Amino acid sequence: MRVAVVENMKSTPLGSLGIALAEAHAEIEYFRPWIDGRLPRGIFDHDALVVLGGEQNALDDESYPYLPALARLMHRFSESGKAVLGICLGAQILARAYGAENRLDLALEFGWRSVGMTQDGKADPLLAGLGDAFTTFQWHSDSFTLPQGARRLATSELAENQAFRVGRAAYGTQFHFEANGEVVDSWTVEFQATIDRMEPGWLGRYPSLSAANAADADMNGVAIARNWVRMIEVTVDGNEARPERQAVAG
Repeated sequence: MRVAVVENMKSTPLGSLGIALAEAHAEIEYFRPWIDGRLPRGIFDHDALVVLGGEQNALDDESYPYLPALARLMHRFSESGKAVLGICLGAQILARAYGAENRLDLALEFGWRSVGMTQDGKADPLLAGLGDAFTTFQWHSDSFTLPQGARRLATSELAENQAFRVGRAAYGTQFHFEANGEVVDSWTVEFQATIDRMEPGWLGRYPSLSAANAADADMNGVAIARNWVRMIEVTVDGNEARPERQAVAG
């Protein structure tokens, strides 16, 4: 299983997603276009594509000129039927790739929050087993409209489109399900000044907030990650070997 992972800034570890990929013995190739502009050459060298979050917005082509090419790449992977996963900024770029509107600085959410499931979400294998609502970690101020033809899977009061699917297995999640307790711990140290500006007093409450929410969010994150990894179809010598997986609803 060959998975391309695109980072958009430093300190964006795979967390819960890394656990699921390791369990599947995935071979991961990292791309850091925010440093060198390099992206996967096409869709044939990898079985799946992951695009992680970042501090930039999905329309910041002037400062990050690789963004249009990344949107096209996500679209090509998706249209080929390969598994795609965009997290936070990655979801916003996937929405852009399908012609949706990126909405900037309109939906600030930070910390552990509850996300509600839609009827489509309850029927979709990505969020299978999570009930009507689940706890996850949020860190974003931008959002997007639902791409044409996409299914809304999860929602919240501030950001209507918390998760969506387009095509067979291309998913965008506005929330950071990959951010397990270890990842959040590291963010509170590395991005302390940013968090203080964004949510004054949050770091002081962090120990109690973590005790109340981290274990539940970690369990949900690993469940989502494993569900997505099961949708990866591995190509071997030009032939598709399809592992056991749940059928995608719709």
